[in-house]
Amino acid sequence: MIRILIADDHAIVRAGLQQFIADQPDMQVAGEAATGSEAVALVRGGEFDVVLLDISMPDRNGIDTLKTLRQIAPAMPVLMLSGYAEDQYAVNLLRAGAAGYLNKEAAARELVGAIRTVVNGRKFVSPALAQILADGVARDADRPLHAELSQREFQILCKLAAGAAVSKIAAELNLSVKTVSTYRSRVLEKMGMKSNADLTYYAIKNGLID
Repeated sequence: MIRILIADDHAIVRAGLQQFIADQPDMQVAGEAATGSEAVALVRGGEFDVVLLDISMPDRNGIDTLKTLRQIAPAMPVLMLSGYAEDQYAVNLLRAGAAGYLNKEAAARELVGAIRTVVNGRKFVSPALAQILADGVARDADRPLHAELSQREFQILCKLAAGAAVSKIAAELNLSVKTVSTYRSRVLEKMGMKSNADLTYYAIKNGLID
């Protein structure tokens, strides 16, 4: 049985969702919350397989509630519900750890399908959101990896790629060795690389250094 927590500040919305779920023999509404704080308290005190969470809650916004729920129960999927179109919030919510995003106007069969998808460990992506993500991938394909770096990170990337030691970079930029090392780790992580040699190859390939 899939145990579901519905978190929405509108009683009529909760009742409607509960009605859709009641028609499914393998699902049950195991709890209801009218605020983000109530949702957090219920998750702390009970066991749920999935949370349906409204993005607009009266006491705390959906993103804050989502992040707290992810800390309390990292393995439990949270399916975000909203009256807003996917292009306004969906991508940021997925990045924040949501298992999916569903417009409240979606048909009942889409809601049920979304619940089954996230409970089975997959992300739920509606056709509208899939198009948004595809458009984003197409745009990102034309952007170099270093476009995501800050000005300081890019500066350190170029120095590392040119073969400068961390201690030398620290002295040149009037930074501590620890700070430069942190920047180095951040640059490698953002660019998906493992070593200075990778940075050097990338920098030469993209004309950042001779």
